[in-house]
Amino acid sequence: MIKERAWKMDKWEIYQNGNYTVKINTKNGTKTRETKEDGFIPAYAENIDIKISDFCDTGCEFCHEGSTRNGKHGDILNQEFINTLHPYQEAALGGGDVTSHPDLIPFLYKLKDKKVIANITVNQKHFEQKQELIKRLVDEKLIYGLGISLVNPSDRFISLVKQYPNAVIHVINGILKPEDAEKLSGNHLKILILGYKQLRRGSKWYMKDHENIIARQAWLKDNLPDIIEGFKVTSFDNLAIGQLGVKKLMTDEEWEEFFMGQDSEFTFFIDMVEKKFSKNSTAPLNERYSLLGSADEMFDKIRLRK
Repeated sequence: MIKERAWKMDKWEIYQNGNYTVKINTKNGTKTRETKEDGFIPAYAENIDIKISDFCDTGCEFCHEGSTRNGKHGDILNQEFINTLHPYQEAALGGGDVTSHPDLIPFLYKLKDKKVIANITVNQKHFEQKQELIKRLVDEKLIYGLGISLVNPSDRFISLVKQYPNAVIHVINGILKPEDAEKLSGNHLKILILGYKQLRRGSKWYMKDHENIIARQAWLKDNLPDIIEGFKVTSFDNLAIGQLGVKKLMTDEEWEEFFMGQDSEFTFFIDMVEKKFSKNSTAPLNERYSLLGSADEMFDKIRLRK
């Protein structure tokens, strides 16, 4: 029997996906896969990364989505594929500023009615400004995972994050500074390290600030083992795994146990603003396809083209 595990056990929802069983903890984000066969073959995507808005008033210079104050919201209540989602499938909602979408709450209720596990990512600015909304989403179990994109690790920010057991601070390889990591370290926090995405404004900022970005990436790679020790949980997206050489820090057994698959193997990306889907959010614009009426059909198309 093959087992694949991420994080720690607590409370589980269990479902069958293709030739394997998924156990997912809606309280702390843990997920395991088990099969009696030689590999995991999903019938449908475990997780869909969904962009619901291109509006954002933050103006991050390295934003790979290129979100602005003139950005549009996606039509998130009337897309047919939503009705094809499976119980306990995960939907990771991002933007832009997801908290600004006027249909966010009814959309989350729609997902909840379908037993879809919704997670959102927000900028630190909006996390701090919209605490009433964030608390409502958590208290009413409209979201389970809460990702927060770091801007400034102030004492107030760290204190607020500690109030949310499922909060994960998102940092970017090449943007994270040594002093930011030091300030966050030792606070029993969870972080997700994202790879630097050279797309839209991310590409322009890389050209403008590449010396600093490269220097920070080298620092993070050289000091990664020590940095990991300062956090309760440290995780990575696949882009960061490649950029930082994370596999070299693990034994073959640990890699087999903790690595959760390549992009499009168990996941894919939907842009509800542009009404497109693709392998991931960094896919070339000519490798994005018009939305279909079924999430499963879209996942199958991505797997055929990978």
